[in-house]
Amino acid sequence: MINEINLTAEFLIKHDFGRADIGIVLGTGLGNLTGHIKIIQQMDYSTIPGFPLATVESHKGKLIYGELCGKKVIAMQGRFHFYEGYSMQQITFPVRVLRTLGIGRLLLSNAAGAINLSFKKGSLMLIRDHINLLPDNPLRGTNFDALGPRFPDMSAPYSAQLNEILLDSATQKNIVLNAGVYASVPGPNLETAAEYRYLKTIGADAVGMSTVPEVIVANHMGLPCSAISVITDECDPDHLKPVSISEILEVAALAEAKLIDLLLASIPKM
Repeated sequence: MINEINLTAEFLIKHDFGRADIGIVLGTGLGNLTGHIKIIQQMDYSTIPGFPLATVESHKGKLIYGELCGKKVIAMQGRFHFYEGYSMQQITFPVRVLRTLGIGRLLLSNAAGAINLSFKKGSLMLIRDHINLLPDNPLRGTNFDALGPRFPDMSAPYSAQLNEILLDSATQKNIVLNAGVYASVPGPNLETAAEYRYLKTIGADAVGMSTVPEVIVANHMGLPCSAISVITDECDPDHLKPVSISEILEVAALAEAKLIDLLLASIPKM
């Protein structure tokens, strides 16, 4: 794995990807932050050795290097999911490459359904903790000590410092930023009413199909990270109605402006 990571990093360096301060993973329907980046270089995932292909229609599948708010950033315009058929190692491979390229902080975003019904669709939730319900782990198998310890601590998987910056910026920009627990499930189907009740019982405030594998790997490598969910639907088991992916994308697009404003206000402080 280390050789593959290094080969991919060397390939990107040869193609004008330099060291960066911050890595950004943009989730479902949330790719427009890249319009604010002063782009130095960009490449389709299909041209990068070792990178999987983004098969979800709303994920453009581009790696972008440039300047944002005075910081050098590398942004993933689209991520990979377990339900696409990829292994956890494939899903998290790009984060390991970004760390090798020098990023010191990682920001992630996703679309999620609200289990906590006080969180309304179109709002934002800062992930303060998570529940991992995925059936595999990116650290399963041989551990490479050069990447991180065999048994990484996960008592505080999300950086308190980064979270504080995001919360302060939200207050300054008058953006409602709830904080809650994110449950990650395999997908791709949405949940049943009974499953929503179960998720509420075990302490989840929102549910989605991503983010946790990247956060596990970031903690394994000692990479501070923070994550925000865009709430795209309300998962009320007593009044459950069918929801389409097109509706979820529509809500994500409407809420994305708030997420972009929040990140633009926060990144200069990181």
